[in-house]
Amino acid sequence: MRGSRSLVDRMIRAAKLDVALYEEVEADTTALRQAIAVVVIAGLSIGLGSAFFVLWEHSAMTFLQSVLWGVLMGIVALFIWSLLVYYIGTRLFRGPETESNYFEVLRTVGFAASPGALGILGFIPVIGGLIILVIVVWILVAMVIAVRQALDFTTGRAIGTCIAGFVVWIVLNQVVGALLGIIAIL
Repeated sequence: MRGSRSLVDRMIRAAKLDVALYEEVEADTTALRQAIAVVVIAGLSIGLGSAFFVLWEHSAMTFLQSVLWGVLMGIVALFIWSLLVYYIGTRLFRGPETESNYFEVLRTVGFAASPGALGILGFIPVIGGLIILVIVVWILVAMVIAVRQALDFTTGRAIGTCIAGFVVWIVLNQVVGALLGIIAIL
C-alpha cells in the first residue's frame, strides 16, 4: 500500500524510521522539493529551539541571521552530503544490488532530517541539550536507513558509507576553513 504523499505524513513516517517511506521517496521523482522542505523545517526548528539562548546574549537581528544562515547551510550540506554518500556508496561500497542515482540519494537523505523538526524543543532548560543530542543520533540512524534504501545496500555497507562520508566531510570542512582563513588574512 502506498502511503500518503503529504509532507507532514512523510516526515512522520521518516521520523518513525519507516523503511517503506524511504523506498517511496527514492522512487518519487517529484519528492525533491519536499526533501528540501524537510531540511528547511528541521533547520528552522533547531534554530528556533536555541532562540532563548541566542537572544539572551545577542540581538534579535543576530538570531535571525544565524537561523537564516543555518537553513542556507543546511540546504548546501544536503546537496554536498548526498553527493559524497552517492559517490562513496556507488564507488567504494557498491554491492551486487546497488543501483541508484544522485537524486534518489538526495531525496532519501533529505527526509532523514525529519526528526530535526523536534529541535524546537531544544529551548527547554536543563534538558534542551539532551533533546538535541537525541535528535542528532535519531537523524544519524535515519541517515543510515536512507542510504541503505537509496543504494540498495546492507546495513553494514550503509554504515560504512556514512562513516566514510563523515570523514571526507570533516576533511572538506577543515580545508575550506583553512582556505577561508588564508583569504581573510590576505
